[in-house]
This record gives sequence, structure tokens and C-alpha cells, in this order.
Amino acid sequence: MFRIFLNNTFIFIIIALNALVIFMQGFVGPESWEAHALNTLDHFLTLLFLVEAVVKIRVWGPRTYFSGGWNIFDFALVLVALPSLVFWLTPVTVVKLDFLLALRVLRIFKFFRVLRFVPNVEHLILGIIRALKASTLVVLAFFIFNFIFAILSFYLFGALAPEYFGNPLLSFYSTFKIFTVEGWYEVPDLIAERSDKIWLAVLARIYFVLLLFGGGIFGLSLINSIFVDSMMSDNTRDLEKKIEDLAAEIRGLREKLDT
Repeated sequence: MFRIFLNNTFIFIIIALNALVIFMQGFVGPESWEAHALNTLDHFLTLLFLVEAVVKIRVWGPRTYFSGGWNIFDFALVLVALPSLVFWLTPVTVVKLDFLLALRVLRIFKFFRVLRFVPNVEHLILGIIRALKASTLVVLAFFIFNFIFAILSFYLFGALAPEYFGNPLLSFYSTFKIFTVEGWYEVPDLIAERSDKIWLAVLARIYFVLLLFGGGIFGLSLINSIFVDSMMSDNTRDLEKKIEDLAAEIRGLREKLDT
């Protein structure tokens, strides 16, 4: 049994089957026999995940098991699923703890465990973390830019387009949508239609075009470029090191030939 639960292929099959069960549960009625069957299978697979964690802790030892980030992630998912598993295995119903069953929705995160089977996934995750750190200041600047123009848009167009700029929070969301090139032309057209002043309609169109260029095209493009550059920095450094080593070898060969 220990060998089975230490086998990555077996664990991958359980994860894929569990994801399929969760997917199929969305197509059946809550009181149908299919729902009860899928629910039972879901709980059984959760029990297998619990057994897997217990087996690995016993074989590897708690210190070795919890030294790995993926193992901590797996164990956290098992803890989240424990309340529903306990209620399934025991006939006792505790009304005050029924809210814990809502945590069952987090069981879909089990499918993230598939990532651990992807080759060099640790290198990829480290690259993403490094890119996020490098983009922090730019994202903060983008947030401030969004905040400033959200307040400005609220005071300029809140009365004409309350569904977009009725309050500062709604204005912040609408401004961000414009940055993502989502319906940016609809907003100034709506303001122009509702305004009885031609200059205000022209101002609104110019304002949102500049807003789109400043935040959408320039701002988001800058964030994307910094993120991608940080993601690729390791590969660039490796290539530069190889070029330097090759140049050193060539210089050594030339020195030998000259002597």
C-alpha cells in the first residue's frame, strides 16, 4: 500500500479523476442519484488524499514531508476537506458547523497538484515570483495612476454616467476596464449622447482616448514587458555565461597557438 501511494502515476490518476468528478457535479441536480453517486466518489477520493498524506508523513518523516512546498500545499487541501469528510463518515450532524461545508468548494484546487508533475515547474515558479517582485513598483505606480484618474472621472462624468462613475469605487473599476480596452469607446459615446454641450462631448472623447493610451497601451504594456523580461532573465544570464566561457576558451586557445 505504501508503494501505491508513493507512486506519482497513481496520484496523478486520482487528481485527474477528482477534477472530472467535480466537473460532472455541475451537470446533475442536487437531489438526483447521480449527484449522490458523484458526491460519494468525491468523498472517497478525498479519503485517498488523506491516506496519501498519512503514508508520506510516516515513510518520509514529518520534517522531510513538511520541508517541501508542494507537500504543505497538499496537506492544506486535505485539512480544508476534512469537515465534509467527517460529516460523510459519521451520522452525526452538527448544525453550528455546517458552514464548514462551504469550504468544499476549495477542493477544486486539488487539480493544481498536477503542476508538480510538469518538468522544471520549480524553475518556472521561481521565475514567476522573481517577475512579480520586479514588477511591484510598476504595478504600484499603475495603481496610483488608476486611482487618480478614477477620482477625476468620478467628478467629471459621475452625473452623466452614474452606472460607470457613480461613486469612486465604481469609477476605479470602470477606469481599469478602459485600461484593458474593454468597451472604452462605449463610455465616451454614452456621455456625448447624454450631454447637451458639444464641447463636453468632444472633451470626453479626447479624455478617454488619452486615458486608453496612457493606462491601457503604455501602462499595461510596460508591466507586461518588465514581467516577461524578468521571467527570461535566468535564460539570458545562462546564455551570457556560456558566451563568456566560450570566449575564455577561445582566448586560451589563441594564447597556446601564439606560444
